[in-house]
Amino acid sequence: MKIYKDVKDFEKIKNPVVTIGTFDGVHIGHQMVIASVIESAKAVDGESVLITFEPHPRKVVQPGFTLRLILSMDERIRFFEQLGIDHLFIIHFTKEFSQLSSEEFFQKYIFKPLRPVKIIIGYDHQFGKDRSGDIHFLRQMAGRHGFSIEQVEMKDMDNQPVSSTRVRDAIKKGDMKLVSQLLGFHYSISGTVVLGNQIGRTLGFPTANIQPDESEKLIPYYGVYASLVEVEGKIYEGMSNIGIRPTLNEHHLTIEVHIFDFNQDIYGKKIRLFFIAHTRDEKRFRDLDLLRRRLVIDQVKVKKILREEKK
Repeated sequence: MKIYKDVKDFEKIKNPVVTIGTFDGVHIGHQMVIASVIESAKAVDGESVLITFEPHPRKVVQPGFTLRLILSMDERIRFFEQLGIDHLFIIHFTKEFSQLSSEEFFQKYIFKPLRPVKIIIGYDHQFGKDRSGDIHFLRQMAGRHGFSIEQVEMKDMDNQPVSSTRVRDAIKKGDMKLVSQLLGFHYSISGTVVLGNQIGRTLGFPTANIQPDESEKLIPYYGVYASLVEVEGKIYEGMSNIGIRPTLNEHHLTIEVHIFDFNQDIYGKKIRLFFIAHTRDEKRFRDLDLLRRRLVIDQVKVKKILREEKK
């Protein structure tokens, strides 16, 4: 996959089939759009082109709006490549850029540099100032410039549309089963293993404390999770915790994981933590012995969930 960050960098692309969107989350609805782009490109002996934006447009057009990321740009790039996109164009989204009309955006960033043979968008996609670049606008441009247009139908689940907002809400609630269904993969956080207070080691549950790579990544609901952990390309099972560890009277966010049957020194190494299921809320225990007893119970429950996950 070739990546561009300036329209001037575009090379000649054969029979481009283009899609446009933020694709925050690359959920199963997004994946349907991307699959259609790739299939359509193959059908015309062409190449697939995905145009996206960084930072997230809402952070620019709504100053002060707090938006946590489902996927960082690096994670999205990895997924786009895995799905089979040929060309990725990342537009730096600024206040000035947000003032472009749909006509200006279309001409400068799509038609003139690419000359697409087809444009495919999601059911609710709009672009340009005041979001006037919708399916009706694109049909007008298609009639004028001779390319075809396709709008992928809404993907729903349980009679509700699949959307990034729905994914975010499920992550915030800790409903990781629903999150995995909406995304088509397990939600994860990657980061560096840093030194903690090592209390877990004294309880018989040593943990790896994770400093996330992406400060704007959306953190799941506090509590204990059945998890998978990727360490140096290998997947291990584990029990993770997100929260402020009230039993220890700490008040800063901690993300930690106890990896089962694992005794390697991984301080300073990168790991990725996948959240499979939320098993209980974070709570304060009267003393460390009660905490240790509860961790034994948690471990039994987590291992059962992970066994079921394998089936």
